[in-house]
Amino acid sequence: MTTDDRTTATTPTRQPGIRTQLRAIVDAARERRAEDVIVLDLTDVSSTLDYFVICTATAGLQLNAVQENIRVKAMEAGLPRPSVEGPSERWLLLAFGGSVVVHIMTKDAREYYDLEGLWSDARTLDFPEPEH
Repeated sequence: MTTDDRTTATTPTRQPGIRTQLRAIVDAARERRAEDVIVLDLTDVSSTLDYFVICTATAGLQLNAVQENIRVKAMEAGLPRPSVEGPSERWLLLAFGGSVVVHIMTKDAREYYDLEGLWSDARTLDFPEPEH
């Protein structure tokens, strides 16, 4: 499934300030060279989850660097200390309360688990890279 198959939204609807927090997570992932960073708005398709941030990193050092930078920048933006599932060499999950779950995955794991496909009814939020 491509992003063209999903509705793209520009503004999250549920929590005030969440747009800034999601932007901090997206920027933190990109700062550590994570690829294909997307944000899914699950508020209309899940009763327990609000947002997924999904990104691709290589195993090992980059996966940990992305995770650490996201953790720091998200907490600076006001999100609670995350719980961490993993770490593994393929997939690391950061859960910031019930509102935001970050999936940092290797390319193989991302293709295999296909979270974007599983949550294809969710809206994709647009966080373009800033122009320098």
